Amino acid sequence: MKTPSINIVSLFLNAANQYPEQIAIIDGAKEISFANLEKEVKATAAYFAQKGIKPGDRVLVFVPMSIDLYRIVLALFYLGATAVFLDEWVSKKRLETCCQLADCKGFIGIFKARVFAFFSKELRRIPIKLSLHKQVNQPISMAVDIEDTPALLTFTTGSTGTPKAAQRSHPFLKEQFDALLDEIQPKVTDIDLPLLPIVLFVNLGIGCTSVIANFKMSKPEAMDAAAICQQIRQHKINRITASPFFIQNLAEHILKRNSPLLGIEKVFTGGAPVFPNKAQVYTQAFPNAKSTIVYGSTEAEPISSIDAADLANQKDTKNKGLLVGQPFHKAAVKIIPVKDEAIQVSKTETLETLADGQVGEIIVSGPHVLKQYFRNEKAFVQNKILIGDTIWHRTGDSGFLEEGQLFLTGRCQQLINQGTEYLSPFIIENKLQNIPGIKLGTLIKAKSELILAIQSRLSLHQLEDLVKEIPYDKIRLLAKIPMDPRHYSKIDYGRLQALLA
Repeated sequence: MKTPSINIVSLFLNAANQYPEQIAIIDGAKEISFANLEKEVKATAAYFAQKGIKPGDRVLVFVPMSIDLYRIVLALFYLGATAVFLDEWVSKKRLETCCQLADCKGFIGIFKARVFAFFSKELRRIPIKLSLHKQVNQPISMAVDIEDTPALLTFTTGSTGTPKAAQRSHPFLKEQFDALLDEIQPKVTDIDLPLLPIVLFVNLGIGCTSVIANFKMSKPEAMDAAAICQQIRQHKINRITASPFFIQNLAEHILKRNSPLLGIEKVFTGGAPVFPNKAQVYTQAFPNAKSTIVYGSTEAEPISSIDAADLANQKDTKNKGLLVGQPFHKAAVKIIPVKDEAIQVSKTETLETLADGQVGEIIVSGPHVLKQYFRNEKAFVQNKILIGDTIWHRTGDSGFLEEGQLFLTGRCQQLINQGTEYLSPFIIENKLQNIPGIKLGTLIKAKSELILAIQSRLSLHQLEDLVKEIPYDKIRLLAKIPMDPRHYSKIDYGRLQALLA
């Protein structure tokens, strides 16, 4: 007899049973215990069921990080329904394309989202509109045997082609949960400030407290580091999980005020590269903390990790690549030649891999590595390599292995082919960041010219003296280099290309 697969919400229910009086989430002036959150999750699930949401139905969720968000998503998981997420900054055209693909049965959102939905043909077509706050106090059973039912669909920020949606089943979420447990090693007594939504789910699964940061993900530049420090001290937060942009700004504020946060025991960051000089700032701002920099992606988290103190001591990485540590123990990592086209390997072939020190594309496999995309075979063919029963994910990142350690050399698309070797803008970015007076910069190839795009208040003449060791044809001085909207920690090369053009 087949054993019913796990419903990921059962991890939260177990934690609520063990620690009913423990505070689960603090959100501004509001807080909720595990017992009360469990009660509200079940009452919300009963309301959704009453409105006609069934196992397998997809529900588009437009709710910011809050107690409400986790109550709603846990209720959908409890029912066996699928929570569908789009980035807040997605354009109206892209949103409607994603809606057509997802074919959602339900929609739930804050007031602003409901007003926006009135002007969107695709959102108006969603048949069931759900209230943000309604709950029904009646018994309802948790969905089981939902192994093949997606729990989460998250669309990426791409602007062209068929939208790529990562499809996570309940068993896959459990693998991700276990992988993050291994990496973070949370304690029930932890009070975490998690800006990465998946980490708050981990906290709900083990019984520790999460504090929603006083920070708007959609407006990272408006970050008030002083207000964040106040939150950390008020709630006695001992762990922070956030993007490099957030950690860097917080750390710089702390050092400027000469007021290190001594109560922080652990810092986790990922989603963008962290170079040795930035890692040094982390170790100074959080002297009592173990600061860990995690390398991973939407499809594979984590791939590797490194202690910030170890990275800060690396003096030669700026010339060859960025050390991102030893691969995660459940991840198999290989380096293959850089190719634009899809890679198919027949039963009689073997995958070509590169030797230590050779730069190529990083691929990864493991139980926590995404196996499929939602209704997008083209994305699967382009991003996955199937060898026997093993699915390898192509990260799109270039790098190399050396003595069991993984090094990054930037996105494959950004590598500049110089005949026998590659020129890595990523490594040049690190060099530029280490030059006093330069805020940010990179190398872009446009119309056969190598353009050095630099964000600095220095004059063109001053810059020419400082960047003599870097190969370029032309310098473009910019007031602001565009950054990725998700983490605000990486250069948005597509927008930069358009700006230079």
